[in-house]
Amino acid sequence: MSESIQNDVILRAEQLTKIFPGTVALNKVDFNVYRGKVNALVGENGAGKSTLTKILAGVEAPSRGALYLEGKNVRIRSFHDAAFHGIGMIHQELNLCPNLNVAENIFVAREITRGRVHIDHKAQLENARKLLDRLQADIDPEAEVANLRIGQQQIVEIAKALALDTRILIMDEPTSALSTAEVEVLFKVIRDLKSHGVSIIYISHRLEELAQIGDHITVLRDGFLVQEARMADIDIPWIISNMVGEAADRKLSHTSQSTSEEVLRVENLRLPRVGGGFTLDHLTFHLKKGEILGIYGLMGAGRSELFECLMGLHKEDKGNVFLDGRDVTNGSVGDQIKMGMALIPEDRQREGLVQALSVTHNMTLSSIWKFIKIFHIVGEKINNAVFSMIEDLSIKVPSPQVLISSLSGGNQQKVVIGKALLTSPKVLLMDEPTRGIDVGAKADVFEIMNNLAARGIGVIFNSSELKEIIAVSDRIIVMSKGKITAELKREDATEAQLVAASAVGHKTEAQDTTPLMRISRP
Repeated sequence: MSESIQNDVILRAEQLTKIFPGTVALNKVDFNVYRGKVNALVGENGAGKSTLTKILAGVEAPSRGALYLEGKNVRIRSFHDAAFHGIGMIHQELNLCPNLNVAENIFVAREITRGRVHIDHKAQLENARKLLDRLQADIDPEAEVANLRIGQQQIVEIAKALALDTRILIMDEPTSALSTAEVEVLFKVIRDLKSHGVSIIYISHRLEELAQIGDHITVLRDGFLVQEARMADIDIPWIISNMVGEAADRKLSHTSQSTSEEVLRVENLRLPRVGGGFTLDHLTFHLKKGEILGIYGLMGAGRSELFECLMGLHKEDKGNVFLDGRDVTNGSVGDQIKMGMALIPEDRQREGLVQALSVTHNMTLSSIWKFIKIFHIVGEKINNAVFSMIEDLSIKVPSPQVLISSLSGGNQQKVVIGKALLTSPKVLLMDEPTRGIDVGAKADVFEIMNNLAARGIGVIFNSSELKEIIAVSDRIIVMSKGKITAELKREDATEAQLVAASAVGHKTEAQDTTPLMRISRP
């Protein structure tokens, strides 16, 4: 490395290797972090990105290799070591305490105190409010985190990292649950950090973001370093080709499997909002067997709440839900599952998986009743079902007995899907099923959806990605402020139409009465 380039490198990893039981997560990887630049780190799920950044942040210890900060060899064995050296991290899977308020989460483990004895709650609230204002976030610093939506929680996680005043900031999928407007604000913050000399390691599966914000890029594949380049010298096809190799030609595709037979009907569904109004405002729609119904909307549109109501989580909702002609309106979660409804939640870590359990135990949590004979669980039957699901979904795992936490994000998502499929659903609800997974794993998820539709299963999924919604859906419903504002066939849908319909009611409250827009060909 030339002296001029070496002076530009604030942090260098040499021959980093990390071995877990049954797998080599990193294999002799060299990685440069350039001073005051956005250093993009990409690769498919399981490529080693999260392992590398966890080593840099002190969450994991390397099996072999060395780290050099400002040219000096350093050993980072804990979060506190990383913080001492000015390294902070925004984790992909949110690391918040739901029972604490926003300000308490931002300053957890580094509380502002008076006389080093008492926590200065007033000062914490003031500083939290300044950080949230910097992110242009309308979030009350006294609000309990458990009551925030996933996108708002991600903003709190970003504010928490900004409070560290770091020299090197690791951002692992920071925009995965943010709206377009919130992403633009984050990019302004990143540019501001760069102007103050902060170096950023940026992981994202949204490749357009990398082209927009990145200065340097490093590509990992299967634990190996593949390429390093200046962002100005490459393009998105180059990134995809180096990420996935021979699988680079995988594209989103869908052939309609929809039948004329109705599997789900929702009539006049309402979910009252605390303080007045509706979170879900008189929704009526249907789903056919083998149909993939896409739902698009901005944050706060009510997409997740719709899925929660269909699964029986909100007893205060009103309206009627019919599954295969049977009224399942007042069913509990357990009832809905046994009737044939299954949900892939948006937050797989907290709502879809139990991190302390194995792949097998996670996959059979919702269907354990199917494997009980008299009073005993039939182990052989469970093992056969799990092995079959692992094969069908192409889950990369050394053994079904390993902890779920040892799998990559994409493979964890496939386990959540497998858990739902073992319940033998008639309708599968998928809430942001590709959040935080790479381009290859996304193609796998959509192939799974196509296969399920071919078997006659009705699929409803929501996504913040316009291209995904248009490419995979048979029919698209757009929601805004709890209402359905458009219904379109896939062949008639354009990105402009979806964006326009999703913005209805966001300028003035009077616009809430805008009539439903239906666009279809004769």
